[in-house]
Amino acid sequence: MDDVLIGLDPEQRAVAEAVRGPVCVLAGAGTGKTRAITHRIAHAVRSGVVDAQSVLAVTFTTRAAGELRQRLRALGAPGVQARTFHAAALRQLTYFWPRVIGGEAPSVIESKLPVIAEACRQLRRTPDRSELRDIAAEIEWAKVTQIGPEDYTAAAAKHHRTPPVAADEISRLYEAYERLRRERHLVDFETILELTAAVMTEHQEVATQIRRQYRYFVVDEYQDVNPLQKLLLDTWLGGRDDICVVGDPNQTIYSFTGASPRYLTGFAVEHPQAAVIRLVRDYRSTPQVVDLANRVIARGRSPHRLELVAQRPDGPRPVFADYDDEPAEAAGVARAIRKLLDKGVPAREIAVLFRVNSQSEAYEEALAKAEIPYLLRGAERFFERPEVRQAVVLLRGAARSAAGEPLAAEVHHILAGVGLTPAPPGGGKARERWESLKALADLAEDLAAEGADLPAFVAELERRAAEQHAPPVEGVTLASLHAAKGLEWDAVFLVGLTDGMLPIVYAETPEQIEEERRLLYVGVTRAREHLTLSWALARAPGGRKGRRPSRFLDGLTGRAAPPRPIPGATRERRTVAAPVSCRVCAKTLTAAAEQKLGRCATCPADYDEELLERLKAWRTTTAKDNKIPPYVVFTDVTLQAIAERAPATEQELLSIPGVGRVKIDRYGEAVLALCRGAV
Repeated sequence: MDDVLIGLDPEQRAVAEAVRGPVCVLAGAGTGKTRAITHRIAHAVRSGVVDAQSVLAVTFTTRAAGELRQRLRALGAPGVQARTFHAAALRQLTYFWPRVIGGEAPSVIESKLPVIAEACRQLRRTPDRSELRDIAAEIEWAKVTQIGPEDYTAAAAKHHRTPPVAADEISRLYEAYERLRRERHLVDFETILELTAAVMTEHQEVATQIRRQYRYFVVDEYQDVNPLQKLLLDTWLGGRDDICVVGDPNQTIYSFTGASPRYLTGFAVEHPQAAVIRLVRDYRSTPQVVDLANRVIARGRSPHRLELVAQRPDGPRPVFADYDDEPAEAAGVARAIRKLLDKGVPAREIAVLFRVNSQSEAYEEALAKAEIPYLLRGAERFFERPEVRQAVVLLRGAARSAAGEPLAAEVHHILAGVGLTPAPPGGGKARERWESLKALADLAEDLAAEGADLPAFVAELERRAAEQHAPPVEGVTLASLHAAKGLEWDAVFLVGLTDGMLPIVYAETPEQIEEERRLLYVGVTRAREHLTLSWALARAPGGRKGRRPSRFLDGLTGRAAPPRPIPGATRERRTVAAPVSCRVCAKTLTAAAEQKLGRCATCPADYDEELLERLKAWRTTTAKDNKIPPYVVFTDVTLQAIAERAPATEQELLSIPGVGRVKIDRYGEAVLALCRGAV
């Protein structure tokens, strides 16, 4: 029984020995939280505190749940249920539906987009796929925070949401989506949680049976729990408190989806008898990386910080690099990666992380030019790639009639028929396809060394596909900071770190700014040894070098911080500014929209209509590339004002209300080029 406690540090052992809840584990990045909680569950099971079948370990991804089950099997607790919130709820809902509701259980919507698209057609809207995704995200936020269609508009204003279309239109689309979903007997992921909680609340016999089955709960990544998940968790518990929650307040980066860290930070208030254990020994990163992470988060406003203590030997100091423009930054990163590869760092142990997905293009181009293989994380799941699906079908067929050939040789022979060659192709899609097949071949070689045959290999592939556990692909990872959470690499490049990108331009409230700081912290703590942070002073070669490094880097780079606007100064100047007069009739303007246009709404305007159309088309493309609503780039009124005044210089553009310094830095060159007639 004691062997599950061997090798744990004092804090991890304290977690493992706290076999009765309530327990709150505040676990910093790289501190071994999964090790601690799996050993806790195994210790509780093997010491007889709880039956394995009575444990429900809840996490947020299928892959994380699969890793928990795998570790628990190795620790002698194979019967523990480790599932996502949605998987656990769907299993219960499907089981009890015929008994308490009757008829066939509803079908699960894998994607909201087709139903939302139909709702849009009914309301005579024709959004593109990007806008559909934004609408879906807004509906999901409303559902997880338990806000109905009729309350959405007021709630969006209260929570400072920036919906992709007008809030009242989102409300109508949300209502139409829900109506279509119910008419077609469909449930989405949010409805699954809501219905499971409702069935338990309304049918005591269901609640009794589920609570008799599960009486010992562990919830990972508790800082990411949303109100709907908390409702279901409380319903499962039914007033009991045998629960252990694990999370890191420093890694709260999903508030925009409805997640709330207050359940983690307020756990001891909700459960006054709770044991609160802090894991701060960082086994992932060098002292140099840990020191930078601590300094980044120490400047934040949150009182719930965890200061990490490095356990690894010294490594190189983090590098801070500025470049003249974005292509130069991408080329510089590619050169640095080539040096790491030449030193023996595997490509799969290197990552380039950015704030928004549209930033990846420059790095894809630079890495391809340098003939460095890469993969874009968050695009297509490994087991859903066409070449992987085709290979698995062929391998499954061969396994039925396996002749006992050596596994590695047989897999290589099969994969050669779908494109696996001894040497990789030059690049592009062909190289990506080859890398996928090579990952399957490498996995076969690893399992062959353990004595596996082809049927066992196919069974392992099917298990991995179910758990989204892709084999490592040999290539540099390109990923957004959000997609990188939970991962780690030997070398990490954090790129594009300018004000307006990190923090993102539409992060306005103090809470939103702090979440952006935590996003940088997450990026820093992904690195084990090598860490480079970089930014470009201009967007394009020859452009004005007016960008500032991210404010989060002030005092960290060893360089003097650039001057920044004094908070409130701009607002003060606007307060005492002279009255704005109409440039047509000279009347004093009072309405904000008229002041922005520089004329009365009823006065005629002489402007180039083609220029306005070009500006609107550019705004649409820019918004899509940056995954933001178009009006965050510029509002319709601001574009109208730009078209009417056709500014020729940066100063003239800056004089237009609604065009501030951040907007100039990000969009000024493009807007002035359009005004000059450049396409």
